[in-house]
Amino acid sequence: MNNSFNIIQPEKIAENPFQLIGSDWMLITAGTLEKFNTMTAAWGSMGVLWNKKVCFIFVRPSRYTYEFTESNDYFTLSFFEERYRPALSFCGSKSGRDVDKIAATGLTPREGKTGSVYFEEAKLVIECRKIYYQDIDKTHFLDPEIEKCYLTQGYHRMYVGEIIQVLEKK
Repeated sequence: MNNSFNIIQPEKIAENPFQLIGSDWMLITAGTLEKFNTMTAAWGSMGVLWNKKVCFIFVRPSRYTYEFTESNDYFTLSFFEERYRPALSFCGSKSGRDVDKIAATGLTPREGKTGSVYFEEAKLVIECRKIYYQDIDKTHFLDPEIEKCYLTQGYHRMYVGEIIQVLEKK
């Protein structure tokens, strides 16, 4: 276990999830230290489903991270202080197919409890086990405004991940 983090219960996450996800952004990472990819996301959720503490993430099939999320049982969500915004911007605008995001950003990958990857620089890390997925289906949109989010790119796959461990920077 990394000595720069404390393990906390999901209920002890002090920060507002709307701020963490929607404003501060997060890195979704899947794979192992040997081979992984990460991407920036500002869509997601935390809550309770099926009597489990869970996170919801959304990944488009066109994203390189999708391949890793599909082929691995675990993923992590890493949240950062504002000073890491340039790294998150880079990871959200470049594909891991074309560039080494870790070399370019200077982030330090670490192996989590599940064998998944998170980043030493994160202030908060949530390790999740995939328990469900569902492809977004436009025929289920009840609000026509939602379609505006999909003018140029494909529909997301939603993953539900059971929270396995939460790490908070000491």
